[in-house]
Amino acid sequence: MALDESTPNDEVFEDRGVTYLVEKTLFDKVKPIAVEFITTPRGGGFKLTSSMSQQEGACGSCTSC
Repeated sequence: MALDESTPNDEVFEDRGVTYLVEKTLFDKVKPIAVEFITTPRGGGFKLTSSMSQQEGACGSCTSC
């Protein structure tokens, strides 16, 4: 995740007052996308899940495996 300005190549959507931008070609590959804010003993942060995280060989995390 990063802060960015939208371009014509972005899919733009809003949920609960937050605007999200995803490159259209990537969005077609990963939709649907779920964004959650979670709190763990190590702290809080955003958890992203998508259809891509369930593909064979994917670890389901935003960080490298």
